[in-house]
Amino acid sequence: MKVTVTGGCGFIGSAVVRHLMNRTDHQVLNIDCMTYAASEETLAAVASDPRYRHARISINDQAAVEEALEEFQPDAIMHLAAESHVDRSIDGPDAFIQTNIVGTYCLLDVARRYWLGLEGEKKEGFRFLHISTDEVFGHLSPEDPPFTEETAYDPRSPYSASKAASDHLVRAWYHTYGFPAFVTNTTNNYGPWHFPEKLIPLMIINALEGKPLPVYGKGENLRDWLFVEDHAAALVRAVECGKPGATYAIGARQPRSNLEVVRKICSLLDELEPDSAGPRERLITFVSDRPGHDFRYEIDPSHAERSLDWRAEHDFEAGLRKTVQWYLENRSWWQNLRNQRYDGRRLGVKA
Repeated sequence: MKVTVTGGCGFIGSAVVRHLMNRTDHQVLNIDCMTYAASEETLAAVASDPRYRHARISINDQAAVEEALEEFQPDAIMHLAAESHVDRSIDGPDAFIQTNIVGTYCLLDVARRYWLGLEGEKKEGFRFLHISTDEVFGHLSPEDPPFTEETAYDPRSPYSASKAASDHLVRAWYHTYGFPAFVTNTTNNYGPWHFPEKLIPLMIINALEGKPLPVYGKGENLRDWLFVEDHAAALVRAVECGKPGATYAIGARQPRSNLEVVRKICSLLDELEPDSAGPRERLITFVSDRPGHDFRYEIDPSHAERSLDWRAEHDFEAGLRKTVQWYLENRSWWQNLRNQRYDGRRLGVKA
């Protein structure tokens, strides 16, 4: 199979590309324009493989994408290119509208024209997989059941609203044009190569540098955590056997409060690289909550597990240990990002 991956130098996208290259025989075209959160280092280990190529173009550039697809002739497109940080969307929503909504429209328009030009089994087997988030479903109270594929949309941030809009576009293309598209929604991902503005890498790096560990509110907000390599495996299963028009809610059944996550990171670092100044929980600092902070996200992945014959392999403790160890062993990567792109300052304080 020939698979085009958009956003393949990002956190989840690069995990998908590595899985495709290391665990399958598929060929990969990575379309990534290399925004601030992208890194070619994430794919250095596969970059020289003749089955892989990278086109440094934007999904908003329809002519360039059309040319790339015509040359590569993919059997499937996995759409992961997106602006994804809620706090950054509060400070500057424009990029989220342009990439997540307009960019998805541009890609759908080009992909549909490409699909219409296919014939026979190539056309019948073509798939367009749109990767989305559980944040489109909004807010769960402690007593609410987890999200499923049937949960109504209720986005509450510029980020989640832009992803909800892109999900609706994909489904509209399926219903209106018969375009063979489908959607996955996932929980919070974590793991290696995660840009340091997100909670887990930020806490690891700040703790290593002896800086405060800022926790919003009382740290009670709950998230369902999925190791990124497990998510990549699910997405590849989805593109191989998913059904047009379907939705797959992908999760790991690993809910943890933000404070639990930060404390576990501190404990792991104290074990793996003790700090002479004492246990790192001393660095935890409670700060004012961000605007519109949803209390809880959690997915019931039963349908995806059955339909895709997939289940997350890592429990949270094992996955977090691997993640912390990776950041300890790859300091040069995140130190360069700290120096050049993101210095750790708080985002998302605009109301």
